[in-house]
Amino acid sequence: MRITYPIMTQTEDIKSSFDRYLNVLSDALSHKDRHRPLKDYIAGLCLSGTRKSIEPMAARIDPYHVQAKHQSMHHFVARSPWDDEIVLRLAREVVVEQMSQHGEIAAWIVDDTGIPKKGRHSVGVARQYCGVLGKTENCQVAVSISVANEVLSIPVAYRLYLPESWANDNERRSHVGVPETVSFQKKWQIALDQIGWLSNEDVPKTPVIADAGYGNITTFRETLTGREIPYVVGIHNDTTVWPPNMDPLEPLEYSGRGRSPARLRRDKDHHPVDVMTLAKSLPGISWLHFTWREGTNGDMQSRFAVVRVRPAHNDVNQHTLRSEEWLLIEWPKTESAPTKFWLSTLSETIPIEHLVKLAKMRWRIERDYQELKSEFGLGHYEGRGWRGFHHHGTLCITAYAFMVAERARQPPPELNSFLETPPVPKGFKPRGSPCSS
Repeated sequence: MRITYPIMTQTEDIKSSFDRYLNVLSDALSHKDRHRPLKDYIAGLCLSGTRKSIEPMAARIDPYHVQAKHQSMHHFVARSPWDDEIVLRLAREVVVEQMSQHGEIAAWIVDDTGIPKKGRHSVGVARQYCGVLGKTENCQVAVSISVANEVLSIPVAYRLYLPESWANDNERRSHVGVPETVSFQKKWQIALDQIGWLSNEDVPKTPVIADAGYGNITTFRETLTGREIPYVVGIHNDTTVWPPNMDPLEPLEYSGRGRSPARLRRDKDHHPVDVMTLAKSLPGISWLHFTWREGTNGDMQSRFAVVRVRPAHNDVNQHTLRSEEWLLIEWPKTESAPTKFWLSTLSETIPIEHLVKLAKMRWRIERDYQELKSEFGLGHYEGRGWRGFHHHGTLCITAYAFMVAERARQPPPELNSFLETPPVPKGFKPRGSPCSS
C-alpha cells in the first residue's frame, strides 16, 4: 500500500508538525520495532552537534542509556531491510507540498557529491574526483536527482556510485553487502535509472539540468530526448557543433556498385567547429546581459549569447540529421574568453531569460549538499556497508526535507529549537565526538 503525506496546515505548530511527520514515516516502515529508532535517528540528525555519527547522536538523544540507544539505532540503519524509496517518496511529498505554494517544480537536477573517506574498506571508497575537495582523493561518490524551483529544492533519489574496482571484486562486495543486482554503471547511467524511476512516480516531468560531467555524454542527451524529456546541460568547450545555417554533407551519390551510401559526411572544407571557436566568432551584438537571481552580495548577472546549432559528435555514422538545439554561452565581461557552455532541447520560443535561469539553477543543489553535510551529517556515517550508507543518506535527506518544508511554511528563528536535548552527565564524552554536545 502506498502511503502519502497529509497536507500540513498553516496554523500547525512546528512540534506537532514534526511529530506527525515522524508518525507517517514510521507507519511506512510497517514493523513497530523500527518506529522508535527511526524517530531517534531523525531527531539526532536535526539536533545541534558537530558530529552526526550514531554514538554522538545516541548520546544527545539519551545520554544515560547511550549503549542501548546506540545498538538500537545502529541495527536500524546498518542492518534493518526497510525500503529507501518509500521514505524518500514521503520526504519528497512534504517538500513538494510546500514547493507548490511558491510555483511548480521547474527542474529535475542531476548531480553527484563526494564524501572524503580514509582507508579502503568502506563501500565504494576509491581514489576518484571529489568535488568538495576539488581534486582526486579517497572518497565515496553518490549520484542524485533533485526536484527544484526558484524557492525550494530537495534530493529525491540517492545512490552510491560503485567504481569498477569494487563492482568486479566479489570478495569486497560480499564484505559490505552489495546486492547481486548491482553491477558497474557509470554515473550518467545511474542518473538515467533514477530519472526512469522518477518518471514512474507522480512527479511532473520537467527539464533535466546537469553539469558537463553528464551533458558531455551524447548517449545521456539522446536517451533523454528519446524519452521526450527536455534538458539544459553543460558541455565542455571542445564539444563540436554545426554552426547556424550549416549542416553535414549529404551521403555520396550511388555509384552503382555495392550498398547505396547512407551516412552523413564532412570534409576539410566543410566541417563542424568546437563551441569555443563558435562563441568567439559571434558578433558583439549577440552578447546580452541577464540577471538570474539575487545573491548575498547583489544581483547575479553576466553576459550570454544563444544560437541554434546541431550537435556533431560522431554524426559521420548517422543517417539523418540531428535536431537543432540551443547553444547557450556565458562570457563574463571580466574574462578573456567564454567560460561556460550549455546545450538545450527546450522550445525554440523559450525566452532567453528563462533558459539562463534554468542553466544556473544548479546552485540550489550545491547549497543543499553543503547544508546536508554541515548540518545534517550526510558525510558522517562510519559504517562500511551498502545498506547502511544508503539508509543514512536517506534519513539525512528526510530530516533535511522537513526543515526545508518548514522554512517555506512558517520560518521560525531556530528550526530545531522545538527539540529538547536531555541534560548530559557531567564529564560525559561519547566516542567519536570532539565534544559532549
